[in-house]
Amino acid sequence: MGVVLERRWINRSQPQTLQGAVLFSYLNAALALLYTLILGLSPILLVFVLLAGAAYGIANEKKVAYWAGVVLACLYLLGEVVLLVTGGGIGGILDLLFAGILVALLLHPESRHYERIWFR
Repeated sequence: MGVVLERRWINRSQPQTLQGAVLFSYLNAALALLYTLILGLSPILLVFVLLAGAAYGIANEKKVAYWAGVVLACLYLLGEVVLLVTGGGIGGILDLLFAGILVALLLHPESRHYERIWFR
């Protein structure tokens, strides 16, 4: 008989910073999907779908998922900086703020400490 592993979408035993990053990643993916359905296919959707997959891995304490989430969040932030510089308005500033919050949540010292100790 094998060991039954519990898979979860959100891990309540993780620090609030990681829980927030996971929820924020899911929310971004859902909004990107909604915008894609309304406005048409967007290449940025792939980043958000992958970010949601990384969030699921983070909730299940996978080290590779954590680092994939960090890389994808940084790509999201970089993309928002480029969009803002090339002519984004107030919406661009808010998007940049949200991207920065996601990166900050993932790289927060509490998140990093938890990841180093508990993730496999």
